[in-house]
Amino acid sequence: MDDIEKLLTRGVEKIYPSREALEQVLRSGKKIRVYQGFDPSMPSLHLGNLVGLMKLRQFQKTGHKVIFLVGDFTGMIGDPSGKSEARKPLTKEQVLANAKDYKAQAEKILDFAGENAAEIKYNSQWLDKLSFAEVMKLASLATYSQIIERDMFQKRIKEGKDIFVNEFFYPLMQGYDSVAMDVDVEIGGSDQIFNMLMGRDLMKKIKNKEKFVLATKLLVDSQGQKVGKTTGNALFLDSTPENFFGGIMSFPDEVIVLSFELLTEIPLEGIGEKIKENPMREKKRLSFETVKLLWGEQEAKKAQEEFENTFQKRQTPENIPAVSVNNNTMRVVDLLVSAKLAPSISEAKRLVKQGSVDVNGRTITDPKENLELTGNPIIKVGKTRFVKIRVNS
Repeated sequence: MDDIEKLLTRGVEKIYPSREALEQVLRSGKKIRVYQGFDPSMPSLHLGNLVGLMKLRQFQKTGHKVIFLVGDFTGMIGDPSGKSEARKPLTKEQVLANAKDYKAQAEKILDFAGENAAEIKYNSQWLDKLSFAEVMKLASLATYSQIIERDMFQKRIKEGKDIFVNEFFYPLMQGYDSVAMDVDVEIGGSDQIFNMLMGRDLMKKIKNKEKFVLATKLLVDSQGQKVGKTTGNALFLDSTPENFFGGIMSFPDEVIVLSFELLTEIPLEGIGEKIKENPMREKKRLSFETVKLLWGEQEAKKAQEEFENTFQKRQTPENIPAVSVNNNTMRVVDLLVSAKLAPSISEAKRLVKQGSVDVNGRTITDPKENLELTGNPIIKVGKTRFVKIRVNS
């Protein structure tokens, strides 16, 4: 399999208008502009974002121009994709604070220096400048029936839930990013196809230019649930190698093959047979390769040793990461979010209710429980994630 074949197949769910059309452009030798957008709805990039970063990395390594777009404007609106409730709008200050360390996290995968450096952009650079008249002109290029057909909107209508007008504008604003940057390819998860196709439509109508859409596979289990959530391990790129290694080790066996495809660069030939022979060995290899990619080989070796000592030999972890908080007392759900053990309050509540949260060996079952944080308590989520809490004096 050559580099172009890998670009078009590894981790790819669908290409619009067709794989053949994009392959023709790539094999012509033309160097193209490729981007993916990341809305800063939280301070950390996560496992799902890593999938897109890996595809951007492939394009960069084959000489194409890669853009890492921070959706600081669209992040204030909130992407309605897959949401049964409207997102709470964020302020400009909140999205910029969330995005503060995005480049540092992304450069674990992308190269922002050198001859073919990845470029970081913020979509407020052009969306802030649109006048109301220009926004109305943009809105005239999409129809109500085109947007209302989205499955999450149809579900809300059936359930009698509100749909807010700003949610209609999200795909238009995201779509305009492609026009403003004059890109050739947009990358995103397969749950973003509607938004990406809106950008393709706008590009045709405004610039009479073809824009390819490359939708990546989602890391989901057999029930279609995103793996990080189902395992109680919301894995963030600013986490520790030990937490990341342990989090991947908690993946169900059924997603090991897909995880190798999406999260590593190793050849996939024979992976299925090796997993059948020894799933634990291959899951360790998956964890090692992913951590090695993000933090280097030495950290991957230390993370594997820590995992084996802690969970296979039942020893107490030696290097538990510490998180500082300002209050002596906190609700358990607030603490989980502050310690980056859960991406949201709702997810924290779910983890507590399913009995996945221990504090100093005691299982917490009430999401409303207030915890006394004296004595540097140790929080455990699932089987593999530990954090020591320190209270700032």
